[in-house]
Amino acid sequence: MSGAESVGDERSAVDGDAGEAIDRTPVPDADVCVVGAGPAGALVADRLAGDREVVILDAGPRFDPADRLARQERAIRPSYGRPDVWGVGGARDAHENAGDRVYPLNHARVKGVGGSTLHWQGMVMRLHEDDFNSASERGVGADWPIDYADLRPYYAEAERELGVAGASDNPYAPPREEPHPMPAFEPSYSDSLFAEACEELGIDMHSVPNARNSEPYDDRSPCVGYGTCQPVCPSGAKYDATVHVERAEAAGATVIDRAPVERLEHDGDDRVTAAVYATPDGERHRQEADAFVVAAGGVETPRLLLLSASDRYPDGLANGSGHVGEFFMDHLFAGAGGTLDETTRQNHVGFYTSACDQFYDEADAEQAPFKLEFFNYAGPSPVESALTGDDWGDPLRDRLRDEYGNHIAMGGLVEQLPDTESRVTLADDRTDDRGNPVPRIEWTVGDRALDTIERANEIQVEILEELGADVEWIAGPDATGPAYHHMGTTRMSDDPDAGVVDADCRTHDLTNCWIASSSVFPTSGAMNPTLTIAALALRVGDNVADWLADGS
Repeated sequence: MSGAESVGDERSAVDGDAGEAIDRTPVPDADVCVVGAGPAGALVADRLAGDREVVILDAGPRFDPADRLARQERAIRPSYGRPDVWGVGGARDAHENAGDRVYPLNHARVKGVGGSTLHWQGMVMRLHEDDFNSASERGVGADWPIDYADLRPYYAEAERELGVAGASDNPYAPPREEPHPMPAFEPSYSDSLFAEACEELGIDMHSVPNARNSEPYDDRSPCVGYGTCQPVCPSGAKYDATVHVERAEAAGATVIDRAPVERLEHDGDDRVTAAVYATPDGERHRQEADAFVVAAGGVETPRLLLLSASDRYPDGLANGSGHVGEFFMDHLFAGAGGTLDETTRQNHVGFYTSACDQFYDEADAEQAPFKLEFFNYAGPSPVESALTGDDWGDPLRDRLRDEYGNHIAMGGLVEQLPDTESRVTLADDRTDDRGNPVPRIEWTVGDRALDTIERANEIQVEILEELGADVEWIAGPDATGPAYHHMGTTRMSDDPDAGVVDADCRTHDLTNCWIASSSVFPTSGAMNPTLTIAALALRVGDNVADWLADGS
């Protein structure tokens, strides 16, 4: 049996060693209940554990770190799709699509302790200052009720907590107060090829901040170049949220896995009183607490609030504004690639080391902010090529030589504007494995984003042609897809009629419920969202601690 085949199906795994039962009963006298053990929930729990009784509920399992090499093998085999690597799929993870575009939700998430950081690539940029004031500065979108200055110290702390390798060589980045915790990764060989072309064209390149260790950090290994960052890092060099889950547990927090929360209950004083969750044995439990933090991501968070409808809140909990689930956003992908008549040395690492933010702040009402990425993983790896063929010996060697080594490509992310018609609701006639309506996603993309993709493509093709590449593919407006960054479905607003949470990420309708997630983003910018999620989560942790200390 291969290593990949030996990894069990987490959705039906037997609890414990030798079938031992795992205690999934509620924690008595809990101060804080955190729903979701991804990066936001993990950071909030770590922030609060020790001084408070904290319990974390997560819908998925704990994954054994010893299985990561087997998952890596699973990831590179063509017979496995990306969701298979972390056991995503089936009735538990069912969903529906509607609207203009199909959204491949199960390619975008991991249900389990660690959440999406188990399979993310690990790029961590700060949003730009104008991203927080899009309506005022660009004439479109919305203004956040906080600005960059409010989040700036939390960004710095988030970089320390995750362990970020970076450099202060990006003239277009927002101001910072201190260096990154670790030095940046060196530019790759193909970065040097791009650099020559960009210099000729007057296009700036700079390093990329990565949530992976360029040197030993936080008792974790430096990156050893497995090249499979998406969807698995076997070495532990790439940050994932189990780091803070385990730290919270060491401080006294309790983690209950395979415990999907089905609804939140409340009293007549607009306070959440309990999280009702299911366990693998079919039991339902009520976890009571003084404060609740929902950190279930941009799709499952609005779904949980909608599932929690009551006589007092018939349209869903925390939905007095009617905006729960609305303004679903993702980043749009723009890319181009081809081949060169020389070696480009791709797939030595699974992340990119250079980028270009030069055009980001040109954004206005007509052009969205966008960033450009110089890939290190263009074309198939030798392993992927070998596993997709049926040849052997010399023919296999010759084919690998022809297929590998001369590919080159660029990518980019483009902002999508918030739109009420782009939303997450509940399906009318489809349920999950526990009989609850599954999320229904209506993903709508506007002309501003599509026009900006064309602009990004123009620059990408210009760079590739300057390199002398044969441009063989372009991911333009008709071929774009999501970056799998769920945002906007419980937006932040000072006005209770315009959003779901206030500037502190506490729900307008409920005095003891906070949301820690990219779902609170009023706009998306074009930067990968996890560092902003982490910064907001740390801030939420402080707000909850202050609220509890005040005896509220």
